[in-house]
Amino acid sequence: MVQTVAEVRDFNRFYTRQIGLLREHLPPGECSLAEARVVYELAKGGEQTAADLARTLDMDKAHLSRIVARFRTRGLVASRVSPDHGKHRLLSLTEAGRALFARLDQGSRAQMEAILAPLDDGARGRLTHAMGEIRTLLDPGDRTRRPADVRLRPPEIGDLGWVVHRHAVLYDREYGFDRTFEGMVAEIVGRFSADFDPRRDDAWIAEHAGRIAGSVFLVRGEAAGAAKLRLLYVEPDARGLGIGGRLVDACIARARALGYRRLDLWTNDILVAARRIYQAAGFTLVESSPHRSFGLDLVGEVWTLDLAATDRARAPA
Repeated sequence: MVQTVAEVRDFNRFYTRQIGLLREHLPPGECSLAEARVVYELAKGGEQTAADLARTLDMDKAHLSRIVARFRTRGLVASRVSPDHGKHRLLSLTEAGRALFARLDQGSRAQMEAILAPLDDGARGRLTHAMGEIRTLLDPGDRTRRPADVRLRPPEIGDLGWVVHRHAVLYDREYGFDRTFEGMVAEIVGRFSADFDPRRDDAWIAEHAGRIAGSVFLVRGEAAGAAKLRLLYVEPDARGLGIGGRLVDACIARARALGYRRLDLWTNDILVAARRIYQAAGFTLVESSPHRSFGLDLVGEVWTLDLAATDRARAPA
């Protein structure tokens, strides 16, 4: 703990030096750093009460009140009575306030662009990924991350090896699976790559904040008209964004488009989050049996989705 505290404090000093506390990019004489924070919050968060602002910014109410009063004098902030509560007044930026925000935002963007300019795309991706992990670890309930930033794409060179690596690491850390699990994933991915047929197979890589956030594979099954959903995973720092559901939905839609009548998957009962996603997508548990695999005693499960039945249910009467 002592070493961790020292490392975090050292990082804080380093990052403070890097960003320069935004001071050099504030328009000269227009506002202090505290005032800039209020402008940013009103611009990004929209109309809100002074009490809401104080909570969001963790700012002393008296200090905030003085800032708001100065902004009113300068014509930067307007207020109106809340339609939901007659005793509350909602604050918002005026046209002049929005113009000030535009100048602040431009200066901040210029500063960040200068800091990031020496980095290539890979380094920038690593940086944003690391920032995402910091936010997730320190505030697991953070709701400011945007699901809209998630995109699904086909695998590119190097992605398949990454999928094997991340499966092995995550399942070891979270469930204690041994190296035989990595071997099984490598076999599935290798077979997919060697036998890939775009008329029967597909795969998706999910990206968030410039980094791989998850994957899923669609492969032909042994039975006629059946396909398999395989290797669904979502990175820990990207959970809560609906990525798992989007990957499964993409797999189902593609299986249907390729003419499959049934989509099967095999999982284990300890993968609770994944099982919820499958259930929400309409899969039904059809088989459950204990087995010894990956160094553990597990209960394997077969789930299936009758695509033909769901197609009939979706058809207009």
